[in-house]
Amino acid sequence: QKPILTDDPYKYTYFNPDIDEKTGYKTKSILAIPLKNNEGEFIGVFQALNKTTHDGKFSEQDIEYLTLAASYSAKAIESAMLYQEIDDTQKEIIITMGAIGENRSKETANHVKRVAEYSKLLALKCGLTESEAELLRLASPMHDIGKVGIPDAILNKQGKLSPDEFDIIKKHTELGFELLAGSSRRILKASAIVAHEHHEKFNGTGYPQGKKGEDIHIFGRITALADVFDALGSDRCYKKAWPIENIVELFKEEKDNHFDGKLVDIFLENLDQFLKIRDTYTDEMGDDNISNIIKALNKYSC
Repeated sequence: QKPILTDDPYKYTYFNPDIDEKTGYKTKSILAIPLKNNEGEFIGVFQALNKTTHDGKFSEQDIEYLTLAASYSAKAIESAMLYQEIDDTQKEIIITMGAIGENRSKETANHVKRVAEYSKLLALKCGLTESEAELLRLASPMHDIGKVGIPDAILNKQGKLSPDEFDIIKKHTELGFELLAGSSRRILKASAIVAHEHHEKFNGTGYPQGKKGEDIHIFGRITALADVFDALGSDRCYKKAWPIENIVELFKEEKDNHFDGKLVDIFLENLDQFLKIRDTYTDEMGDDNISNIIKALNKYSC
């Protein structure tokens, strides 16, 4: 954790000449300064090679200059690392909260993971940018977060719901929107859209607003298809998983009815890629952090 200055790096056993040998570059001098965070912990190295003066040698003054530059660099790196940690934490919380919402109706944590991956793939295939598709991948796990406000007796009823019970179920879209809509965060704002519109239907017969066609946000249209595909292909408390042939037939029937017809065509053209995602995130996978959190919450739920 001290500066290293040498005009003959090849004499050191810890100098690795492989890059020089592969590229034809000749390392003649090295000045290396340790990078430290605010706690004095070592986080990297600021390195300069082959000073471009006549003699090509670094000086003690160079150590002072580069040490100053390294201190600024270390602060920038630490800030970036902290930002990444916050960003990763936010994403994990969103996945976890989405899984908690699904668990209220006995879904698995992997349901939200599959829907997220289906949504991103479909978004890319229909022409959204990588940034938009990634935003949807992060937002879509919150599509059913409003289920936290729906009674268990209705969510987990194995028989057919009465009209009044179905009206209560439908409120989860508005509850989810109300939970998320007040945020100024980009991911949560997108999550609010998904929560609110993923049960709208392309022909205008969906809920809660009865939106039609492209008046439904593209995030809502994509998540609707992804959610139904995973729901039909998975065991639920009220049904067994459908064979893929039956799901494909339903999607063809619901083209421009329940679902955006263009999205159905894209989905069917790339079905093998969606099935690959399904096989990657199976419900038989072992417990992960999300499942453990859900179990802990269930232990203390009222």
